[in-house]
Parts: sequence; C-alpha cells; structure tokens
Amino acid sequence: MAGHPRTPHTIDSEAALRALIGTPTDIVCAKLSDRLNPLTRPLIERSPWLCLATCDAAGNLDVSPRGDPAGFVRILDDVTLLLPERPGNRIADSLRNIVANPRVGLLFVIPGVGDSFRVNGRATLVTDRALLEPCAVEGKVPALGILVDIEAAFTQCSKAAIRASLWDPTRFIDRASLPSSGEILKLLQARDDFDAATYDQERAARYARREGFY
Repeated sequence: MAGHPRTPHTIDSEAALRALIGTPTDIVCAKLSDRLNPLTRPLIERSPWLCLATCDAAGNLDVSPRGDPAGFVRILDDVTLLLPERPGNRIADSLRNIVANPRVGLLFVIPGVGDSFRVNGRATLVTDRALLEPCAVEGKVPALGILVDIEAAFTQCSKAAIRASLWDPTRFIDRASLPSSGEILKLLQARDDFDAATYDQERAARYARREGFY
C-alpha cells in the first residue's frame, strides 16, 4: 500500500477494497439500467433539485446544485434528458467542464423522500430554441441547456438520508447560526473595508425580488 502522509493504512487496489467490504448482491446489481422506465421516470419528474457532477480534461472535479419547480428536467425519451441552464455567477465550472469532457453524473433528490435517483451519461450544451422553450419559467426561456444521453440510471437507497436524519425538521439548522456568505467572503478577501452585512442585505434583497433567477 502506498500510504498517505497521515496514515500508512490505505487501500490502493480494488482487490484490497473487495477484501474489506465484499461484493454487491445480485439484486443490487440488477437495479442498474441504461434507460428510464415507467417506474423511474417519476423520480425525475417529481424532483425539484439535483447535483450535477462534471470533470474537466485534466481530471479536476466539480459538483454543482441545480434547482427549479419539480419537473424542470425534461425527459425527452427514456434515454435523453434536458436540463435548463439558469443565470448564475458566470464562473460556469460545470459548463466549461462539459465542453472539455462530456461525462456527467446527476443525483436527483425529492424533498421528504429518502431514496434518490442517479443518472450517469454524456452531456452536450445546446441552444436549440425549440428544445428550450418548454423550459421557460416566469416567461423566460433559457439561452442554454444541457442535453444528457443516459448511460446508467439507478435508484440510491435511503440509508444515507436515514443516518443523516436529513428530512427530520427537528434536526434542521437555523441559517443564522452559521457564518454568512458575506462574512466568509470578507475573510477570503482579507479586506477590512468590505462590509459583510451590507453585502448579505443587498443579496437578500435581490433574491427577494427574484433578480437574476431566470
């Protein structure tokens, strides 16, 4: 084993990994599919939130949230999805990665539901107005979309959500108990003249106006 600066006890081969955790059962392997079906389609249609994983040509990774009213990811057919791209911060990590490397992973989440749904595939950035018009929200058609050709689609069991008590409202955290975005930004900039409170207030006001949402 190659080790790590913090410990020599590491796993560096699949054989060593399997010796530790074992192999998946036949029933677990059977859930893997290369397409959607009538029972898995609702796991996308009812989801208002997903995480999009991408990777650039050099192997640098990014995971980005995407959210909209449930059903915002259009199912064009059992092997093709369309994600509308909404206005963001213009850093465009996901989009730049897709240009360099089309492989993507999606994790669909439904509030209150422990099971999630995973899709792996190949992405293409599209500007086709006819495809994107049905993705309009508040009268605004996205200028860009992410077309995903499905290569693998499967459910993820609820163990992680149960262990995390993810949907238990008694475990919800008050956002005010955590550092604000402005406070974090001030620390990163190391600028005494940066007003974190004003930054947070102005951003909250923009969000209340839904400015830049669509």
